[in-house]
Amino acid sequence: QVQLVESGGGSVQAGGSLRLSCAASGYTYSAYCMSWFRQAPGKEREGVATISAGGTFTVYADSVKGRFTISRDNAKNTLYLQMNSLKPEDTAMYYCATRLARFCAVVSQDSRYWGQGTQVTVSS
Repeated sequence: QVQLVESGGGSVQAGGSLRLSCAASGYTYSAYCMSWFRQAPGKEREGVATISAGGTFTVYADSVKGRFTISRDNAKNTLYLQMNSLKPEDTAMYYCATRLARFCAVVSQDSRYWGQGTQVTVSS
């Protein structure tokens, strides 16, 4: 049974940083691509970043490119999202997710398994 548990959200002022974590269990974590998504109130869910199974390929939404970094530790079954230079428009619930895809080339826009989410609030 796939389980994804996010942590690390919180409140921060504009220009600040946060690092989100996602602990994965119940499947062969190192075999599949992983993604981060976010959803702000009243807005559609947005794919933020995707990383390959081995961690050597990453891709980002234009809105976060150059500010966010997705990474993974396959020995710890953990996914990360380092968020720097945060802006008020980054305020959203952030989710880690996987489609159990072995290959990935674009930022995922949908997924099969989701965590419960962690809230990020950026004040101006």
